[in-house]
Amino acid sequence: MSAAASAEARLLQVALVGNPNCGKTALFNLLTGARQKVANYAGVTVERKVGVLPLSDGRSVAVFDLPGTYSLTPLTPDEEVTRDVVFGRRAGESAPDAIVAVVDATNLRMNLRLVLELRSLGRPMIVSLNMADVARSRGLQIDVARLSAELGVPVVETVAVRHNGHAALRAEIERQALRFGAAADTAALPAAVAPAPTTAELQREVRRILAVAAPGALQFERFDHRIDAVVMHPVWGLVLLATLLFLIFQAVFSWANLPMDAIKDGMAWLAEQTTARMAEGPLRSLLVDGVIAGVGGVLVFLPQILILFFFILLLEDSGYLPRAAFLLDTVMGKVGLSGRAFIPLLSSFACAIPGIMATRTIANWRDRLATIMVAPLMTCSARLPVYALLIGAFIPARDIGPFNGQGLTLFALYAAGVLSSMAVAWLLKRFWMKSSYQPLMLELPPYRLPSLRNLGYGLWERARIFVRRVGGIIFALTVLLWFLSSYPAPPEGATGPAIQYSAAGWLGQALETVFAPIGFNWQISIALVPGLAAREVVVGALGTVYALSGSEDAVADTLMPVIASQWSVATAYALLAWFVFAPQCLSTLAVVRRETNSWRYPVLMASYLFALAYVAAFITYRVALALAG
Repeated sequence: MSAAASAEARLLQVALVGNPNCGKTALFNLLTGARQKVANYAGVTVERKVGVLPLSDGRSVAVFDLPGTYSLTPLTPDEEVTRDVVFGRRAGESAPDAIVAVVDATNLRMNLRLVLELRSLGRPMIVSLNMADVARSRGLQIDVARLSAELGVPVVETVAVRHNGHAALRAEIERQALRFGAAADTAALPAAVAPAPTTAELQREVRRILAVAAPGALQFERFDHRIDAVVMHPVWGLVLLATLLFLIFQAVFSWANLPMDAIKDGMAWLAEQTTARMAEGPLRSLLVDGVIAGVGGVLVFLPQILILFFFILLLEDSGYLPRAAFLLDTVMGKVGLSGRAFIPLLSSFACAIPGIMATRTIANWRDRLATIMVAPLMTCSARLPVYALLIGAFIPARDIGPFNGQGLTLFALYAAGVLSSMAVAWLLKRFWMKSSYQPLMLELPPYRLPSLRNLGYGLWERARIFVRRVGGIIFALTVLLWFLSSYPAPPEGATGPAIQYSAAGWLGQALETVFAPIGFNWQISIALVPGLAAREVVVGALGTVYALSGSEDAVADTLMPVIASQWSVATAYALLAWFVFAPQCLSTLAVVRRETNSWRYPVLMASYLFALAYVAAFITYRVALALAG
């Protein structure tokens, strides 16, 4: 057992268990101070997460946030995680000392079935009646004391979207902590649920309890059917979805200009100050041509990434996205994907890694594998800096009717990623992984006003991840690229830029023979290599390479004018086409290896994506040249 696992084992262990989308992760964040992703749809948590809750007496409690499950009889891999933790079946781990059953107060009829199953285990338990404020505001009266008496366990109200909405649960854990510890010392968890209540028995008991503790729950309306009549309409719903996405991509360019200009001016000032205050030499070149030109060239795109995620988080928290999944279920079924693939594919717009992990909610292995293989075709946020650079340099910033031309281009690139994923999925399911269509079975969450707290945390997390990558892997690769681009020094009498005689220059010129047919020069060829580690690095790499390969002082200010003057439009379009299909970063391939337990699939993924990217770039380049000619 690892040192971390041993430390965990010494703490009192409490597991948060509940149906999908009942607020477990939000409560986990409040209890432990963690910053896990929270969304208003099922399937966000796909593996066990652990945090520590410090108690007022100096002790600590290890809190587990488990994937949502409707039953202790799992149907999907993520539900198996919950069952194995609850029963103590994970290697080297014991069962939790106590369970907090998190219940959606607006959906007691569904949630109490799992509570009754958990109660039959005989473990110490607390029921967290979450979203109690929403239920009360909609006229649902719940007699908490009577519910506690009927269940035979403590019941507390919680509001996970409020700053102190976990206070009652925390206080109850404090009160029960000693009893939990004593129970852990004297009781052993049974190897199986015995006797296991049948579904019919559970339903009857739920109805009996609700009849006395919350009589209005059986007739409680959770949804606004007038809104759903439009949002889920087979025609108008799709029109609304397309309009929303279209407006989001317009905003990415229209709203980001001011903060992007501020960052550009800041980086230009920093470069000027560094140049003026340092003597010429390798260190100044490293800072100005390497760090500022490379890292600064990536950091400037942070506003566009945050604007995109602002809208995605709004749609998540409002409850709209699961409805979009139902709308697209028929379309996805036609290409052979399960409707459950929508959430993993949606997650891949942020990064393919959580998207691939989220496929654990898909029960059928072939459907899951097909989703894993096409998830990288979704346009992840790492592509956005590259798209923004090329669109800003080569697409005029003019309006086309009421729309922004650059926003239209970005929308088209995202649409190309979605359409290509559908085409690849159709080919995979038709010729390789044949399986019958599985209709989407997903519980719709109620509409709710987005939580400013969740929105703020979500944007902060996205900014933190991006800046950490800029200051970590992107910084390291930029410095490495600067070193390879600066050494060895050019020979006596050399007439070309120094970078041409460096190790990076040799590599770029060798790769140019491979990429010349698709319009890529040796500078682009160099930048593609560190891009295998992280796509955002491509922009920083281009900044470093061009800072060292020409006399343009403006490259520290902005890369756009430099590439606009030196590349053809055909080359720019070919590079955009390349990044629609660009082979995955190494981290994504490693996750595919872990999720499939085979090297076959990551190798296959990298190979087919490289082939698609090359063919798409070749066709785009040749067509653009023909049209220009």
